[in-house]
Amino acid sequence: MEFDFLEPVNDTIVKFVSALSSQELGSKVVFHTQDQFPDINQINIAVIGVLEDRTNINMVNEVNLSSVRKRLYSMFPGNWDASIADLGDILAGDSVEDTYFAVKKVVAALIKKKVIPIVLGGSQDLTYALYRAYDDLEQMVNLVAVDNKFDFGKENESVSANSYLTKIIIDEPNNLFNYCNIGYQTYYNSQEEIDLIEKLFFDAYRLGEISNKITLAEPVFRDADLVSFDLNSVKSSASGNAVTFEPNGFNGKEICALARYAGISDKVSAFGVFNHNSTMAESVVIAQIVWYFIEGYHYRSKEYPFGSRANYLKYIVPLDDEELIFYKSDKTDRWWIEIPFQSNGHNKLKRNTLLPCSYEEYLSACNQELPERWWKAQRKNAL
Repeated sequence: MEFDFLEPVNDTIVKFVSALSSQELGSKVVFHTQDQFPDINQINIAVIGVLEDRTNINMVNEVNLSSVRKRLYSMFPGNWDASIADLGDILAGDSVEDTYFAVKKVVAALIKKKVIPIVLGGSQDLTYALYRAYDDLEQMVNLVAVDNKFDFGKENESVSANSYLTKIIIDEPNNLFNYCNIGYQTYYNSQEEIDLIEKLFFDAYRLGEISNKITLAEPVFRDADLVSFDLNSVKSSASGNAVTFEPNGFNGKEICALARYAGISDKVSAFGVFNHNSTMAESVVIAQIVWYFIEGYHYRSKEYPFGSRANYLKYIVPLDDEELIFYKSDKTDRWWIEIPFQSNGHNKLKRNTLLPCSYEEYLSACNQELPERWWKAQRKNAL
């Protein structure tokens, strides 16, 4: 049974929650304890801790999520109706591969049950295990990472928080359709890595772009399946991270807004927060990130790809060599652009012919500018 990998929530947390008022979030969460395991068929969102943070093959750094849980469960929920469970922790295995296997099995089982796992990890290479959870679902995966680095490594390098993306790209089966980085800082990434992102038709947004106009990120999350947050993308004055000091990064308001966009997305089916130092200060921002993700989940509109196009306005924009078709939701005023289906025997877009976009991209098309997002999707589809 996949859920045998999960250890019960620490008794200290259970006692802490039992003393909370009935209005606080902890009183509305079902916990995996020594005596009971939540009914997976009755929950919508599952919180999972993964106590894996391995700097080398011989040492596992301590990961303590108690302060995060205390901060999260002592908050007050919004007008929420989703059933939330805390399924406890996956312990670090004898090897990092053992941990990946356990995470993959647990997350895959939850996704198949239409339960969204919120994974609170140690190191961000656990994103690789979350990605591998989609292997049995027979779908391409769109991965969005909020990170100040691209996390490329050498092909023969052991997987780590700074190199997991290479393993995702190289390893078979290759289910990755698109990767998007939000918030990279140029001085942390070589020009070769930036060029590689372009060569692979991936997307990347610099920290300044998103900070100046955070709504740029909304269509990106709307097309994501898996979202991974690296806490190093938050500046230390906001996160409380004094261990690996980051003078620049997202502030608290921005990182929570991004978490809410991820939650609102009808497609996002797994969410993770990684690379923190288990400090009391960082637990506050992690708890708020999770709170905003859950808040966003409660405002999901069940639009494309889950709804029909009947309630959309269709706009046709003629260009010199193309005819672009846009759709606007009359429910949320959000926009999509149609990607023409190309039958090449192994088409990657069979399940997703509408690509989320922004109103600004529609206006650019009206000015005879081909949206870069559309062009990259076309190129990937033709590969």
